[in-house]
Amino acid sequence: MKIRELEIQGAWEITPQQHGDPRGLFMEWYRVDQLTQAVGHPLRLAQGNLSVSQRGVVRGIHFADVPPGQAKYVTCVRGAVVDVIVDLRVGSPTFGSWAAVELDDVDRRAVYLSEGLGHGFCAMTDDATLSYLCSTVYNPQAEHAVHPCDPDLAIEWPVGAPQLSARDDAAPTLATVRAGGLLPDYQRCRDFGARLDAGELPYAPQE
Repeated sequence: MKIRELEIQGAWEITPQQHGDPRGLFMEWYRVDQLTQAVGHPLRLAQGNLSVSQRGVVRGIHFADVPPGQAKYVTCVRGAVVDVIVDLRVGSPTFGSWAAVELDDVDRRAVYLSEGLGHGFCAMTDDATLSYLCSTVYNPQAEHAVHPCDPDLAIEWPVGAPQLSARDDAAPTLATVRAGGLLPDYQRCRDFGARLDAGELPYAPQE
């Protein structure tokens, strides 16, 4: 398994080693020890999600209040997507920037994003299926969205006319969300991560 940090601090790309023969293949798609070594603390697994999307669907950009935020480990188990991670942490050196990783059922890469980062993706095939491991359970009161086609973000989605949910299509711009005081604070995210690194917070997700 190869783990490398992306240009956005707190986001990693994970490439598994696949072992195949005429019968099929085997791989380790998640290793708590190797991820912990890279990130500094284990993923506090609280919820698993599965998302199925048709070609051209864009979902995101979603994020959660910190603390506790919601760290995610995402992989594509069927088809292909372009996965996008956005730095929404006010005060971050890379605030407002984004990184894209292609996830598919060939290379079977995954991404890990820390608390405070925004997440979205574009389905490149029909029935593109993503599997998420999440550090906290879904809390609608703490969940927010930024419009995925906000020109200030200028995300280069690989489709001409993204198909959006009603929620995502009605999502505000980054500037509006920032003016409303809803974006995560970079230093607060760093402090929260440092407490996780030091083992000061229990393994169970915090409300």
